[in-house]
Amino acid sequence: MKLSKLEVLQKEEIELIHEKTLNLLENIGIKVESEEARDLLKDNGAVVDESSQFVKFPEALILEQLKHVPDNFRLWGSDGSFSFEVNTKTTNFATVGTPVKIYDPTKKNNVRKTVLEDTIKQIRIVDSLKNIMCSHIDVWPNDVPYLELHYHTIKAWATHSTKPYGMGCLGRVASKDMMNLTSIIVGGKEELINKPRLIGFFNPVSPLILNKLQLNGLFEFAKYKQPTIIAPAASAGATAPVTLAGLLIQSNMETLSSIVLTQLINPGCPVFYSTMNAPMDPSTGNVAWGSIETGLITIGAAQLARFYNIPSRGPGLVTESKCFDLQNGFERFMTLFCSANAGTNYITCAGTYESSLAEALELLVIDDELIDMVKRGFDGIRVDDESMAVKEITKVATEGKNYLMLKHTSKNTRKELYVPKLADRDRRGIWQRNGSKDIIVRAKEKVDSILEMQKGPGISKEIEDKLQEYYKIISARSYDDFRKAEGMEGATAPKIISGLEE
Repeated sequence: MKLSKLEVLQKEEIELIHEKTLNLLENIGIKVESEEARDLLKDNGAVVDESSQFVKFPEALILEQLKHVPDNFRLWGSDGSFSFEVNTKTTNFATVGTPVKIYDPTKKNNVRKTVLEDTIKQIRIVDSLKNIMCSHIDVWPNDVPYLELHYHTIKAWATHSTKPYGMGCLGRVASKDMMNLTSIIVGGKEELINKPRLIGFFNPVSPLILNKLQLNGLFEFAKYKQPTIIAPAASAGATAPVTLAGLLIQSNMETLSSIVLTQLINPGCPVFYSTMNAPMDPSTGNVAWGSIETGLITIGAAQLARFYNIPSRGPGLVTESKCFDLQNGFERFMTLFCSANAGTNYITCAGTYESSLAEALELLVIDDELIDMVKRGFDGIRVDDESMAVKEITKVATEGKNYLMLKHTSKNTRKELYVPKLADRDRRGIWQRNGSKDIIVRAKEKVDSILEMQKGPGISKEIEDKLQEYYKIISARSYDDFRKAEGMEGATAPKIISGLEE
């Protein structure tokens, strides 16, 4: 018997959420800040109010475009030697692109700002892990200019990893660079389109806004058919209704409107129906990712994704804890368990803590083991003639034998029992003789071992030279160039990741 999927919504409730979503999109709509996107939607039957930038989506437009969304696709690594399938039936695991701090026990607060070398180490660790299939600019390098960040991270990925890579829809200019740089690495644009290497990350801004800068990037990802995670990140009670059903309806509005746009840009472009939603903590006003409500929201989103027959993506392994304590452990496993057993098809956030703003390479390898445990749980309990062990029970009862003596035990131990590599099961005396190491110390030893042994695919001198030529274009741009290209002449330069200064 295999485990049944966790569900929080009945069939009738899913249909009701769908009905209310379509009604609100048709009668209220959503704000679309990009003129290019509004024009495309208007040309296909949407009703546009240019003064407010709100777009109303006819039900027929939504239902027609949902027909084009694929229910499966394959992702490839940089050199084409590794790939895996994303579909609506299986579950894969990945990291997430938000940490700007990294665990460092030599520092006063045990964290410091991330640098490019941390990014490279994280990519190398992921490349070596069994269960984590993709990195997502997880460690933002504070020591490189913001406008060059995508160049350095893509080059690091191509050099050190055979797995796919995730990038944010960081505007038209950077996203176009991503396509061009990756095309150089993989051998051409057609190769990139036919065998996607990149996952885009697109966040609608709750409540009910599709942001111009990200829309600019979304156009590029969709044109190249790179799968895109459509991930609202609302806070129940702050940027969405405090009631979870209300949050799911608003999030569904933001997700479906974004998906419609991807299909109008390029029919058949793969997407993930995603959630990054969580409740507001009433005491602090902060987002509470490590809460049970985050788990409930993620389960509901997975059910809605199945309703639309679109691969789902959700968070797991998330926690608000600022250290490696019991809270860190129970929150990360609870959210992983909810997401995995809901049937979420792509679960992210491995290796993170502190609302996924901090990264620990030690947690990354621990999470790989936690995923192993959860995957063992997927198998449930096998019931057949061999596993019921009637003959063996009879032998022990009638012949005085011990189960350790039986062939049945040696034959089935590995099939039935998962044996962890990092979790300690020794008696105290043996544990003390081995150094009394806690799991963080053991994980650090594994991290060091991987970094000593791991070798990436590397890049040829020819590709290195082409990337360097392209870098000259990127490094010559100013923030004024960036703002003008994105249609943001009046905007200020981004405040994040522009060197090591505070």
